[in-house]
Amino acid sequence: MKHKNLLIISNNFPDKENEYIGDIFVKEQLIYLRHYFDNIYVIVPIAYGMEYLRKTKYLNYNLYNIKVYFPRYLNFPLFYHFRRDVWLELETKAVLRLIQMENLKFDLIHAHFTWPSGAVAVELKKRLGVPVVVTEHTHITLYKELKRKNKYYTRTWKLCDAIIRVNKKDIPLFIGAGVSPNRIFYIANGYSPNKLKIISINEAREKLNLEKNKKIILNISRLYDEKGQKYLIESIERILSYRRDILVYIGGIGPLREKLELQIRDLNLKDYIKFIGFIPDEFISTWINACDLFVFPSLSESFGIVQIEALACGKPVVATRNGGSEEVINSENYGLLVNPADPEGLASNILIALDREWDQEKILTYAKRYSWENIARDTVSVYEQVLP
Repeated sequence: MKHKNLLIISNNFPDKENEYIGDIFVKEQLIYLRHYFDNIYVIVPIAYGMEYLRKTKYLNYNLYNIKVYFPRYLNFPLFYHFRRDVWLELETKAVLRLIQMENLKFDLIHAHFTWPSGAVAVELKKRLGVPVVVTEHTHITLYKELKRKNKYYTRTWKLCDAIIRVNKKDIPLFIGAGVSPNRIFYIANGYSPNKLKIISINEAREKLNLEKNKKIILNISRLYDEKGQKYLIESIERILSYRRDILVYIGGIGPLREKLELQIRDLNLKDYIKFIGFIPDEFISTWINACDLFVFPSLSESFGIVQIEALACGKPVVATRNGGSEEVINSENYGLLVNPADPEGLASNILIALDREWDQEKILTYAKRYSWENIARDTVSVYEQVLP
């Protein structure tokens, strides 16, 4: 990659200080990819009004040899359902204007998400003759668009030079949509070791003022139906029939919080389950280090980075077979798997996990394969295959 420049197009991107963290995994990967390129340009097209909806302000910034741009363009809610060709053209023109204005020169485009970033990227390929790699991160959206046979998705996949999927199980879906197998690559998402400092469980609990004589179960996720916290709460009611020395902490924000709090009150679990809200990056590893067990009850996932972060702190994971977790928790040396939406099975496996002596060193060694440094190296190997 010597003397090469990379263009990234993404649907979302954090601000310089990570006070807004939308699609932070893209930024974290770039911190490691930057070593392979002279310059990396990140273009994140922002529809007018999106700053208000996302409650943030998008300002261009530089980070190392990475230059981040947020060009504005006109879009309408109608285009989410009709005339996506107009949406695509408006966004593509905004990106081209920025490229011309800033005189950006690049050898490769990597788009995160098929729509709209990937679709914009293949439009740029047609006009500028630059190869395109698309990483597809979604799961529910992907399955919906495949079922609808969305022409914008299939067209993007057929016109790009390589597709990266964050789990293995979905690769046949791309082949079924007409993509050549030799253009599809599996590369998982990763974690940043610098973000996850390992400290003792007692030190972590002291920092957070948590009880030391309890078994602490942790879940960190958005509070949405598909994340399965409802079933975690139901499982705790069952667990209390066997042991009462547990505390559950649920981190994250979302529209389901009030409903989940009502569920906890109805089941009389308020002494055992606590919400801790949004956890800033600098406290993620402290919370993980403080727990005995990380639980990930999601109903559907493409990957699930947070369970990798738990493993990278040496913590076992109880997760559901949600599409992504079974590729991560591929041995009972690292955790246990249960069927989704099964509070009885979840309770049973949480009890087993709490009683088991886990080999922390084995978990830590396994997690290293998902470090961003390794993921960046795998990504560059795909770049090398598509560059002339």
